[in-house]
Amino acid sequence: MRTSKLVGPALLLALAACAAPRSDRPRVALVMKSLANEFFKTMEDGARAHQRAHATEYDLLATGIKDEQDVAGQIRLVEQMVAEGVDALVIAPADSQALVGVCKKAKTAGIVVVNIDNKLDDIVLAQRKLSVPFVGPNNRAGALQVAAYLAERLKPGDKVAILEGVPGAFNAVERRIGFESALEAAGVVIASSQPAHWETAKANQVAAALLTEIPDLKAILCANDSMALGAVAALKAAGREGQVLVVGFDNISAVRGLVKSGRILATADQHADRLAVFGIEYALEMLKTKGQPASRETPVDLITAETLR
Repeated sequence: MRTSKLVGPALLLALAACAAPRSDRPRVALVMKSLANEFFKTMEDGARAHQRAHATEYDLLATGIKDEQDVAGQIRLVEQMVAEGVDALVIAPADSQALVGVCKKAKTAGIVVVNIDNKLDDIVLAQRKLSVPFVGPNNRAGALQVAAYLAERLKPGDKVAILEGVPGAFNAVERRIGFESALEAAGVVIASSQPAHWETAKANQVAAALLTEIPDLKAILCANDSMALGAVAALKAAGREGQVLVVGFDNISAVRGLVKSGRILATADQHADRLAVFGIEYALEMLKTKGQPASRETPVDLITAETLR
């Protein structure tokens, strides 16, 4: 299998762990989205720190894909983990629908499956007769908090734009709906809403075009912080800093200084360093109890300059 430079090191570490003599400890596979995204690198670091602190309890195989859209690559990674016979799979799916099939393959093989970050599609799960607990934040509520905070600084009739994530991804849809709910309640006009696929470069391109197309734009709401960074760069290039407000979602370290300075008004913290840990702990619980727990909601908090003081 050809791997990218970004995925290669993580995948090689996972394969090396698989090649080592089997211990009596359960092996947990953590399969994330793009490790080029700081959010998932933070998630990985948190998971590895947790495993080191609980080294006698389980072994961890952590890996990710080359970018947010490499759905086929993520399916291959899960298939590898199934072939290696891991005991549990904790997955942040790149696509809410496309990963259901391979998750069913894992569960059929007797592997405990826990879904984190981006919820698998309920309709597809029902069609496949598959039950997988979701451990993660309420994305809609988090986005609503961010947009409501922004709306307090806007007037009815002001024009804003939304930069969405990958079309169809559960968390992308939920965050868009959360943004829309708060904006509509405040009488703010959503002049444009389009995907930028979670990526900084794409968001920069889309935001630059929006600034030209909508000269009286007042704010850009970004469904993750990577896209917010792209929007901020577009504003700087256009000489519009301070004229258009920007909000994001994720609270990655790269935006905290921008939030403190006001260049990004607000973001939402879904605690990336703990998100995989929540899923791993749930998977270990399921391995011990042999039960099928219900989904579990994790925290999401509004982050502003005031909260970072």
